[in-house]
Amino acid sequence: MNPFTSQPQDSVGRMGEVELTRRIAEWLGPVNPLPPEGIGDDCAVYTVEAGRPQLITTDPVIYGLHFDDSVLPEQAGAKLLKRNISDIAAMGGRPLRAVLSLTLPRETGVVWVRRFFEGIRECAVRYDIKVIGGDIARSEGFLGACLALTGDAPAGRALTRTGAGIGDHLLVTGGLGGSLSGGHYKFEPRVREGLWLAGREEVRSMVDLSDGLAKDLPSLLPPGSEADLDWESLPVREEAKRQSETDGRHPWLHAVCDGEDYELLFALDAGKAPEAFLREWKERFSCALTVIGRIMARGEDSDAPPGIRIPPGLPELADLRAYEHFRSN
Repeated sequence: MNPFTSQPQDSVGRMGEVELTRRIAEWLGPVNPLPPEGIGDDCAVYTVEAGRPQLITTDPVIYGLHFDDSVLPEQAGAKLLKRNISDIAAMGGRPLRAVLSLTLPRETGVVWVRRFFEGIRECAVRYDIKVIGGDIARSEGFLGACLALTGDAPAGRALTRTGAGIGDHLLVTGGLGGSLSGGHYKFEPRVREGLWLAGREEVRSMVDLSDGLAKDLPSLLPPGSEADLDWESLPVREEAKRQSETDGRHPWLHAVCDGEDYELLFALDAGKAPEAFLREWKERFSCALTVIGRIMARGEDSDAPPGIRIPPGLPELADLRAYEHFRSN
């Protein structure tokens, strides 16, 4: 059977990543457990008998999509590993071991491949990760690598995307937007920060911002709720502001839609004073932490899917759309 179709309505491009992921879970049926063990979170979580939660995740880098000729091979290799480390960090985990599958055309240069793996090596040394195996395959015109990374949860629990409630505060590490200026490969996963957050009971749920706040934030929201953001407080990166001056889009749009921030977004229990939490944070980390809003009841539209409340008077924000595979972005 030919895997491609000439009918757009029958393609994965029409379906989009979110719906395709839902269908895959449906097609797998009983062999796909409910999240977080199955499809639906940053990592799959499973427990070895009498042990702490174990984590496993996988992410690729693809030439022409995740990097191009402006990115050094070492940077592309490091990005492959760091994308996966960020998923582990989002669960409050510690990365441990990796396996790698590499797909190369015959004409790929040996020097490029050597430097790609040197980037992986340097990153693995920095985060104390062992690369324990993998596979190499030939392709026609496609260059990409997929890495699977395991980890564990030293705090005794893995932070998932579920658990937040109405009234909880929303906080984010670092800055947002402007990733195309180099942030998409120069970032540092928030492993230390994630480990500490997992040890705090008042942290209810967490996710890493890989596709953008507009897409990733709703995954934290409980049914019948929406995010009421303090838009003026969004930690917009200077790169996003410069991009806004070039393309005329509002800086807030870049902050919530650009994607590949790899920052941690989490929900803090409504009963915890954010000011006290921020003071504790500053005593431990140099990374910025910002309260960006709260989770509120949706009211009359309670049956609508969770989303972000749009401020009045800014119609350009009415159609927030972050990166989604297969769709036009």
